[in-house]
Amino acid sequence: MFLARRGITLIYGGGKAGLMGEVAEAVLGHQGHVVGIIPQFLKDREVAHDRLSELVVVDTMHTRKAKMNEAADGFIALPGGYGTYEELFEVLSWSRVGLHQKPIGLLNVDGFFDPLLDLLRHTVQQGFAAPQDLELIVSAGDVPTLYERMSMFRHRRGQR
Repeated sequence: MFLARRGITLIYGGGKAGLMGEVAEAVLGHQGHVVGIIPQFLKDREVAHDRLSELVVVDTMHTRKAKMNEAADGFIALPGGYGTYEELFEVLSWSRVGLHQKPIGLLNVDGFFDPLLDLLRHTVQQGFAAPQDLELIVSAGDVPTLYERMSMFRHRRGQR
């Protein structure tokens, strides 16, 4: 597994279901380090992964996202649903206003995020975002290329 081989810690929401649950399993299966950050109410519903290197239990979803932001060196969105979009747009907004300068990557498997990228370009064309804002996200269809692009990312302060 790419992350484990490079000694990169996976920090995620701490669940056992979905793509992120599978990614956590893969990293653990290759002796990688995985940190889950989960709110108590989700842990109480027995959705927490029980074999993580570390599980941090917090009070709220907001605290969960804040702790993930503090701990992460970058963010990667995998194909997903509303929760994925909510977290993606939050870190994108935080980057835009200067709360962090970390890379934001889309693992664009089979073009999953192409319509979203089109929407972001449309947002710029309509004048609701600056062209430079598109540079806050990097995208690739495979993990090694995405890692390379994220490694080269440099946040430009004072973009407007």
